[in-house]
Amino acid sequence: MAKEYTQDELLRKAASYCSIAEHCIEDVDNKLQKWNVPAEWREPIIDRLIADGFIDENRYAKAFVVDKFRLNKWGKTKIALALKLKGVPKEDISEALELIDEGEYDEMLASILKTKLAGLTYRYEYEKQGKLFHFAQSRGFEPQAIERVLRSMEGS
Repeated sequence: MAKEYTQDELLRKAASYCSIAEHCIEDVDNKLQKWNVPAEWREPIIDRLIADGFIDENRYAKAFVVDKFRLNKWGKTKIALALKLKGVPKEDISEALELIDEGEYDEMLASILKTKLAGLTYRYEYEKQGKLFHFAQSRGFEPQAIERVLRSMEGS
């Protein structure tokens, strides 16, 4: 038999969940639903967590961008889409994406393309370029960044 929680207990439990790692509103709402919290309690709990600083969409977006770029090696397009799907406001997404240094971005893309190239089989140069381009796009990098990095790789 599942334990019955009061609204205050659920607030403390949700605050503890938010203290462990950054979470957006949607993450917290999903967790509350998983805990079978009634719909009329979820909104006040989330509002209180926002007011107390446990949830901050802008802070979440910044942490998400840094993690997905540095750890998962995602491009800006994929990161922006993931944040949009989580309901993060466009302004917060744009501001967070500005944290990525363009030089570091190009270096990261060049690094993953060189790694991919090492295991790539192709017969023609255009086939190699196409495969690398497609791979980079699947990682969420924009076409202009891919073209820029591929051109710089040809020269080296």
